[in-house]
Amino acid sequence: MILKTYYKTKDYCKVKFSFKSDNAETMQIRGLNSDWQTSVVMTRKKDGSFTADVTLPKDSKHQFKYLVNEKEWVNEPQADRQEPNEFGSSNSVIVL
Repeated sequence: MILKTYYKTKDYCKVKFSFKSDNAETMQIRGLNSDWQTSVVMTRKKDGSFTADVTLPKDSKHQFKYLVNEKEWVNEPQADRQEPNEFGSSNSVIVL
């Protein structure tokens, strides 16, 4: 799930990412701001879901994927859209 919070007087948007995977011990977000090397580490909740709050610029578009257990790439099913990537699969896209 993705929850976007816009501020009238700010040039950024607060984005809350939330994802649940039954086999996940760790989860990261990769690709935000076109940075596939730096991870946003998600926090595990008691119900087994993972969350992270990220501030991103307004009027921007970001491709991303979740990295589960440091080995499995997963898309966000509720992303604004999916776009093909150079590896023959697709990336999740968030549009602000």
